[in-house]
Amino acid sequence: MSTPWSRRFAHRTRTIKSSTIRELLKLTQNPEIISLAGGLPAPELFPVQQFKDACRQVLETKATAALQYGATEGYLPLREMIANNLQRYGIEACADNVLITTGSQQALDLVAKLLINEGDCVLVEAPTYLGALQAFNVFGAEYISVPIDHDGICTDLMPEAFQGGPKFMYLLPNFQNPGGVTMSLERRRQVVRFSNQHGIPIIEDDPYGQLRYSGEHVTPLFVLDRDNVNGDDHYHFGNVIYMSTFSKLLAPGLRLGWIVAPPDVISKLVQIKQGADLHTSTFTQVVAYEVAKDGFLDEHVKRIRAVYRERRDVMLDSLERFFPPEATWTHPDGGLFLWVTLPEGMDALELFHTALENKVAFVPGASFFPDETEGARFLRLNFSNSSPERITEGIRRLGVAVKAQLRTHHLVSTGV
Repeated sequence: MSTPWSRRFAHRTRTIKSSTIRELLKLTQNPEIISLAGGLPAPELFPVQQFKDACRQVLETKATAALQYGATEGYLPLREMIANNLQRYGIEACADNVLITTGSQQALDLVAKLLINEGDCVLVEAPTYLGALQAFNVFGAEYISVPIDHDGICTDLMPEAFQGGPKFMYLLPNFQNPGGVTMSLERRRQVVRFSNQHGIPIIEDDPYGQLRYSGEHVTPLFVLDRDNVNGDDHYHFGNVIYMSTFSKLLAPGLRLGWIVAPPDVISKLVQIKQGADLHTSTFTQVVAYEVAKDGFLDEHVKRIRAVYRERRDVMLDSLERFFPPEATWTHPDGGLFLWVTLPEGMDALELFHTALENKVAFVPGASFFPDETEGARFLRLNFSNSSPERITEGIRRLGVAVKAQLRTHHLVSTGV
């Protein structure tokens, strides 16, 4: 309904709409529904006692600093710790290259403000992270989509995509959300070569990189780009901006993310962030640092990996048991999600409502595509937030719904 206020909104608000996922998740609040939908970490793994101890210590010893305004760049010890931790993955940076953000969603918003003029094209994977599309849409972005397969973005299709003149590439190389796939080393090298040949920067979003359960670590795009451009100069920054978050490692309620970028990029992002929130919560940053320092984070991540590895394996086993052979799915080496492809003729949104009747929920795939019509046959499943028992039962219920829809649409023999 139009109101005097709605007529006053800025033109750019016309491209903003509610998150389809969040709207659908309102339907899953019934405790009887097993939700395999949201990308929620397991709350039983939150280090509650460590946060209690850290809050007490900070308030007893650092209260005046922690409760005061802080630098826009972020709490220096936290930035130093992040820079030091990144070195184990070959990312050579110092605190001056790190900007603390209010969650990774703000990192996406700041980068969008920095780079996107209305009508600029952004090259994205198809599918890609819904939150990035939401952040970019506000500024009038248009999209060039390149499909993914089990080795990540299909680099053989990228030269044609570059003909559309993208302003930058937004990529999730590790355990992609929603696809669950990891970009191979060879494709990463190709992406970096394309980036340098065409002068097109890369936004490397890596929220799940530490959550690997199988396979070997793959060199970040940030490192390949540095090595490709400037050889032995480890502090060279080329065409890649890297971002990550504490949401999947400590707790999403902290709203702590970070950006690693060249000094001139950080400087401009700092100016943009000052207009948004001055700085991320000082108290939250100081408490997170106290929790994460002295090796606790490394040990905590090992515990998370063990739990999520089991849950991933249970989901994969359950899909084999309860899903029809006409459906296929990814086999992620890490992260929180896997991606299901339904047979031709099936519709994931229709399936969603059937699944709710069976008291199980997932996320239909359409929202992960700039052109939502491309996502009708796909759905995303989350394995981090439910116990193995609930995952097994949830997949069983979902399998019943899938087979029922197959029969309804005469897409499978009556024997399935």
